[in-house]
Amino acid sequence: MVASTSRVSSSVSSSSGITKRSSSSFVNVVGKKSDVYVVRKMRHHHLLRATSEDGTEDGESSSSSSSTSTSTTTTATKASSIVPDSFDRDLNKFVKKTATTFAPSSSGEAKKKKNPATKGTVLYTVFEVQAYLAILVGGLLAFNVIYPSEEPTIARLMGMWSVWMFTVPSLRARDCGAKEKDALNLLFIAIPLINVLIPFVWKSFAGVFTADVLLMLGVYYSKNAPPFGEEERTVAEPSE
Repeated sequence: MVASTSRVSSSVSSSSGITKRSSSSFVNVVGKKSDVYVVRKMRHHHLLRATSEDGTEDGESSSSSSSTSTSTTTTATKASSIVPDSFDRDLNKFVKKTATTFAPSSSGEAKKKKNPATKGTVLYTVFEVQAYLAILVGGLLAFNVIYPSEEPTIARLMGMWSVWMFTVPSLRARDCGAKEKDALNLLFIAIPLINVLIPFVWKSFAGVFTADVLLMLGVYYSKNAPPFGEEERTVAEPSE
């Protein structure tokens, strides 16, 4: 009886030990699973956070790049609008300096005085008549109407250069406005180039003279000088 009781108690104790071990292993398994779940949740949270940060950075970078491109476009537009103005000013300055240096002008004490050939005076009218008369006579010479000849002559050559030698200097000698003065300065530089280059492709006195007259009209029109436009102010300069 005692022996059977001891066997029962030992079996109960062994079964309780097994129960304890199984319960502890169950707890360990559950704990491990919970740890894995927590780790997965943390990883998922970190992935979401990294994705949102990347999206924000991409948005910021795209906005910054768009603002940079906008500012670059604005700068390029301003530069394109400034370049033609600066080029035109530099060209006018160069032409004025060159024409003032080489074109006929007064010197000494006469240069310090005001140009007497103002509009309405006899001298102003004389210079204008001389300029237009040079165009008329030069055209007749260049077109071989006066002193006709089948060969190149000095008369035809003088007619071809009459606009540059007589018309432009006579008009520059007047007290003209700033627009007309710029046009005449440009013509004083451009006409010799035309007269030298055209004979390489077209050997015609009349053709070169016609090109000079058309160039004169075109420059006056582009500068909006009289008679194509009104002068803003009068330049009180000595005759140059």
